[in-house]
Amino acid sequence: MSENRVKVLLEALPYIRNFAGKTAVIKFGGAAMKDPELSADFAKDVVLLQYVGIRPVIVHGGGPQINKLLNDLNIKSHFVDGHRVTDEAAMEVVEMVLAGRVNKEIVNLINHEGGKAVGLTGKDGILARGDIHTIKKEKADGSIEEISLGRVGDISSTGINPAILNALYDKGYIPVIAPVAVDIEGKSLNINADTMAGAVAASLKAEKLILLTDTPGVIIHDKTITGLNPEEVKKYIARGDITGGMLPKVNCCLNAIREGTHSAHIIDGRVPHALLLEIFTDKGVGTLITNGENNAR
Repeated sequence: MSENRVKVLLEALPYIRNFAGKTAVIKFGGAAMKDPELSADFAKDVVLLQYVGIRPVIVHGGGPQINKLLNDLNIKSHFVDGHRVTDEAAMEVVEMVLAGRVNKEIVNLINHEGGKAVGLTGKDGILARGDIHTIKKEKADGSIEEISLGRVGDISSTGINPAILNALYDKGYIPVIAPVAVDIEGKSLNINADTMAGAVAASLKAEKLILLTDTPGVIIHDKTITGLNPEEVKKYIARGDITGGMLPKVNCCLNAIREGTHSAHIIDGRVPHALLLEIFTDKGVGTLITNGENNAR
């Protein structure tokens, strides 16, 4: 074994020791899901995490696959202020793709690498209960109108029942969760994968929430920033430095931290073995946000 490999192992040792027995909720999506090599790397990383004593819980997306099947079936989508409305027909496709196809592909990848993954949705064991999501829009007369997005839902940590996840993990299984929840009437809801991951992390009081993205993390003035606490993040948001698609991801992290998650990571899933590099190296491959107690990875 080369000297460099020894150094890598020694660098990882304190992190392995500190995180053994703790939970990491990982949102899998973006390029890491679409690229077969990156997907295989991800599966290997997840299995290794479990072997060194970390408890991985996976939440995945599947937007491109949903869009493709909607187009193939000629199911037209319409939008309200940039938000897709998910009607009953579209919800059937969402559930078919997320629970029936994407979830099982990820489960198979992890199992192929030596793990024991089990796929489920928020409907299984009523793992995740949600409510219809609405957006508020100001009308011409100044009044506020609430507009439903159909079967699009919201979820909070109190909507998650972690008992089924703990039961699976106690038996050595890795939960892989499709972001479909159930409402009070027993109907399916489409949940944003970041939102689902954040709610699961909060309910489990996870050590880490890790979001795989297609960016190097939170970028301000062309530089990835890291080692942040919630107050610093809020200042960046107020100044307009964090905007667009990164804003909901950051807010998801802040919500999870507020409700008991120790740290949140927004990392570059395009980097091979990004999970291991973020968790077990000093530098990492993205943005770290902690609960403010310290900025250690």
